[in-house]
Amino acid sequence: MNIAVQEQVSEVNDAGAAMLARVEALQPLLRANATRARAERKVPVENIQALQDAGFFLALQPARWGGAEIDPQYFFRMQMAIAQACMSTAWASGIVAVHAFQIALMDQRAQEEVWGDDIHTRVSSSYAPMGKVEEVEGGFRFSGRWGWSSGCDHCNWVLLGGILPDGSYRTFLLPRSDYRIEDTWHSMGLQGTGSNDIVVEDAFVPDYRTHKQTDGFQGTNPGVTADSALLYHLPWAQLFIRVVSTPAIGAARDALALYSELVKGKASGDLTKLAQDIGTQMRIAQARNTIEEMCSVMLANFDAMMDALRAGGAIDIDDRILYRYQASLVIEKSIEVVDSLFSSAGGSSVFQGSEIQQRFLDIHTARAHVANNPTAFARNLGSTMLGADNTDFFV
Repeated sequence: MNIAVQEQVSEVNDAGAAMLARVEALQPLLRANATRARAERKVPVENIQALQDAGFFLALQPARWGGAEIDPQYFFRMQMAIAQACMSTAWASGIVAVHAFQIALMDQRAQEEVWGDDIHTRVSSSYAPMGKVEEVEGGFRFSGRWGWSSGCDHCNWVLLGGILPDGSYRTFLLPRSDYRIEDTWHSMGLQGTGSNDIVVEDAFVPDYRTHKQTDGFQGTNPGVTADSALLYHLPWAQLFIRVVSTPAIGAARDALALYSELVKGKASGDLTKLAQDIGTQMRIAQARNTIEEMCSVMLANFDAMMDALRAGGAIDIDDRILYRYQASLVIEKSIEVVDSLFSSAGGSSVFQGSEIQQRFLDIHTARAHVANNPTAFARNLGSTMLGADNTDFFV
């Protein structure tokens, strides 16, 4: 690594560390507002404003549009820190924040429309291919209904999935005037994410406000040039698949802290009782190890990808397939952690208002997201290792 690159890495790390410290300082506020988030079924405006003031929503945004362009490692450290205080806030705000990365990959005209008047403009999404698409001159007529648009009440734009008549997949970017939000989010966990439905009725979307799946996969994104920050040469999918699993790591870490306090309370402060309880010690040790493993794998994957780009190389497709599978395992592993802890947390944990129960519900709800089902990704990894062609183009 030459001196210029070392200096650039140092600057990015300094900016990331400073932003992480600001976000960590918000944990008391986010924790205090967690009950309110669940009651209102969306992230409180106060949380959104505090995260905006800390720079979180600008973390992955281009410097041209007031962004920080920090490395993903710091972005996901921040998301984990937010999740320790409130997984709903981490889930919704992380998804909203990661969209700045995708917008940066799109045509400059799309970027201008989103950020030209306000660099703090936020975007929600729902990537399921539910859109009815008709090709017309200059773009597409677009209609449909999508669920799970987390944080949509705090956004003025949305990214929605659709299949073109030729069978190809694109993401369509629409302004608030072209869609309506229907309040449908009544869930067992992640209640505060406001993941409501988006409805579009025959809107026109110009071609430049679409993002081709092939561009995201091949790295041929129209918004990225040789002068763009290295960050934007990462495969788009590698960031999104992590944004819907990483909150569970922070929530699992908090569940472990809650469990430890519950156990200490049962022991009435007599640590010798705990020392003699092998089952308790094993649960705690295994939970801590699993949490640290998940965190280490995620950070190591982004370290490897960024190192490859800084060395002027590309990110191997086999590694991308592996990373996608590893990301999909996070919820499964987090469920193992929280189930083990919850099962011996005592009678108080089953009553409404239990903090450890909330972590249990949040993590289990996250499992419903398609990106957190490892089956297809395991099959793709195994088959490609045996010589078959890759079948997943969101890696």
